[in-house]
Amino acid sequence: MNIVGGFLLETVNLFNTMSPYLLFGFFVAGLLKVFLKEDFVARHLGTHDFMSILKASIFGIPLPLCSCGVISTALGLRKQGASKAAIFSFMISTPTTGADSIFATYALLGGFYAGFRVFATFVVALIVGAAALLIKDNNKVGQGKKDKCPHCHDEVKDESVTACTHEQNNLGSKLKLAFRYGFYDLLKDSGRSILLGVLIGGAIAYFIPTTFVENYLGNVWLSMAIMLVIGIPMYVCSTGSIPIVAALMMKGLNPGAGFVFLITGPATNSVSFAVIAREFGTKSMVLFLISLVLGSLTMGWLFNWAWGFWNMNFPMLMRHHHMTGLPMWMNYISSVVLLGCILISWKK
Repeated sequence: MNIVGGFLLETVNLFNTMSPYLLFGFFVAGLLKVFLKEDFVARHLGTHDFMSILKASIFGIPLPLCSCGVISTALGLRKQGASKAAIFSFMISTPTTGADSIFATYALLGGFYAGFRVFATFVVALIVGAAALLIKDNNKVGQGKKDKCPHCHDEVKDESVTACTHEQNNLGSKLKLAFRYGFYDLLKDSGRSILLGVLIGGAIAYFIPTTFVENYLGNVWLSMAIMLVIGIPMYVCSTGSIPIVAALMMKGLNPGAGFVFLITGPATNSVSFAVIAREFGTKSMVLFLISLVLGSLTMGWLFNWAWGFWNMNFPMLMRHHHMTGLPMWMNYISSVVLLGCILISWKK
């Protein structure tokens, strides 16, 4: 009973720490989904040059899509005319960060880690996109002519529809859609990953001794390589990966190795590589992988250097839960609300 109690306590503490920030992050994610349209993004990603890579890296950072969800979006943007280089950058920056994961990173790993995660994700997305420029984009698809709504002049994606849904154009309806997407649709995709990540983080925090990390993950480059090998084929969402890294860092894992996992885990999985190979060719897929590996290791090394240069300390939020700056009652209420939203989202 002591073992079960200790494990549950660590797990609940992790969930309590993340919940308020996740709720706010999911709300922001819903707003982005409603107000930032795919057509707007696609219009800026059509050229096979550095400017489209830059825009794709920026657009992708706040969008709340996982490494599987981003595939369909990327293919849709491709059909709308986005270049291969822009798609590659988009497929890195989008699943690796997001409004919810940024706030959750701040909650568990601190502001410095959260800020560097956004910056480094942007840089790695630029590196991967720039690598794609080495191969000519011969299969770019034009956007094509689309019908426009006679009332608001917005393009209509569905050819069977002649006008947009105007009753959804008022602010109240958009906020309703934002809440539905943030607290239902998004949680339906990521809720299980979040809970699984919290359970794994709680297990690491309680069961894994500090000596394990010291003995097997003490070498900086070896630990980054191990996190790389684990993260690349693994499917884990950008938010669900955070408690795992936080628990490992509490045991002594260097922050750079944790960052490598936060990049490669959400950004890739076996499905995404198969899709890239099919849509862009094996050569492009290999180039995508090599540039991702080099970019992740470089930023992991840079993060370790910056961490030591500024003498940063891991906030240890899993042990000192009052460091969140929020009242405990707010953490508990947020956890109940978030868990309730996850359970509701599982209903068909």
